[in-house]
Amino acid sequence: MMTTITATTIARRCLSAAILSLLLPIASVSAAPPLPALGAELRQLTVSGVSSGAYMAVQFQVAHSKLVRGAGVVAGGPYYCAEGSTRLALSRCMSPTSWAPLPSVAELRASAEALSAAGRIDPLDNLRDDRVWLFSGGRDTIVATAVMDRLAAFYGQWMTPEAIRFVKLPDAGHAMISVADPGANACSSEESPFINRCGDLDAAGEMLSHLLGPLQPAAATPHGELLSFDQKPFVEGRAVDAGMADEAYVYVPQTCRRAVCRVHVVFHGCRQSAAQIGRLFVESAGYNAWADSNRLIVLYPQTVPRYGAAMGSWTWLNNPFACWDWWGYSGNDYHTREGPQIKAVYRMIERLTAARQP
Repeated sequence: MMTTITATTIARRCLSAAILSLLLPIASVSAAPPLPALGAELRQLTVSGVSSGAYMAVQFQVAHSKLVRGAGVVAGGPYYCAEGSTRLALSRCMSPTSWAPLPSVAELRASAEALSAAGRIDPLDNLRDDRVWLFSGGRDTIVATAVMDRLAAFYGQWMTPEAIRFVKLPDAGHAMISVADPGANACSSEESPFINRCGDLDAAGEMLSHLLGPLQPAAATPHGELLSFDQKPFVEGRAVDAGMADEAYVYVPQTCRRAVCRVHVVFHGCRQSAAQIGRLFVESAGYNAWADSNRLIVLYPQTVPRYGAAMGSWTWLNNPFACWDWWGYSGNDYHTREGPQIKAVYRMIERLTAARQP
């Protein structure tokens, strides 16, 4: 016997199929593997970053100055410059003017010392044996060189002149400077993916050499593993509510599977997260080739774009460009050891230094 199929029945079946097709991919996606425990050492932990990642590198170094031995800062600025204010972040901490001047070195130091006295960051005297590598482009229209100058002066309160290397390149725009990306933008570019080529300048190599001392030449062809891992276990609450992605990356040289290696943490810039440009930054910023020949594990934590609300969340967080938090969108503790992002990255480092599993 034939069954009459009405238009309504067909519509219902099509809708059911459409819903099922949407649900099946979600159900089939599994979490990334866990971050491996590699028995890494912490004696020479270093960090670096670009743009918002540069501000984050400064924050992490100052908050954990007892742990961090050096920082590379590409187009960033002074610790706690924004003081929890988006307005100050967008004005004095990026393009200072007479009506929105940078805080003085004395003001910056006083703020940091107050936080240290309250036990919210490590004692600032730990910075005295650190090294920093700073970079500013003369054509950077996002973060003015004057902001970097103030950062250098802030570091100079504790570090010797020899410990501070400040590279200024007149033709460079706001970007990571790399020789590892064959498709890199022109030196003065300020366009996605914000990875530029400026002659033979290898920012990652120069930075690491200054922070860690003499290095072996970079590997012509890196043979280590670039692993994705589940970032969620390191974040309190939902990762997206801290502005962080579910997955992140770590580069592990082959030798680091059996030997003790150092750790370097790299914070990408705004619009450079994996959600926006895939693995381009983690593959082409220039760190992996140096890591391969110098027993260096490179951790690439990841943020995620967020446009206000998120499914299943009651937290309103507006970070559409996937910037690291250096002005307070993740909470009032963002710049301290208790900041959600700082705490999550610290836990990732702890995992890397945990003993290898037999």
